[in-house]
Amino acid sequence: MNPEKTLTKLDFRFGRITPEEARAKQYELLTDTRIWRAFINGFARNGYVVFDEEKLSREELIGKLKELEPEVTGEEHLTVADLIKSSHSWNNLLGKAES
Repeated sequence: MNPEKTLTKLDFRFGRITPEEARAKQYELLTDTRIWRAFINGFARNGYVVFDEEKLSREELIGKLKELEPEVTGEEHLTVADLIKSSHSWNNLLGKAES
């Protein structure tokens, strides 16, 4: 995988969602190999999805979320390397700093 490959992160606010629906939809999204990360909070009614826009169109992604009444509240472009770096826990980062 090319660490410089560009991914898209969309932040969402959902109009209608329960915690159970959020868990089910998050699982469904994460079974799609075109989606790199997904988090949906059914209590706060927000979330985000990081995906490869070359393989999955924004329209198709929003269509997958249609029943939750999604509203895009933010957009960011990041590389695979940035995504991996942001996924490290503080312990891993601190351990590297102390070495």
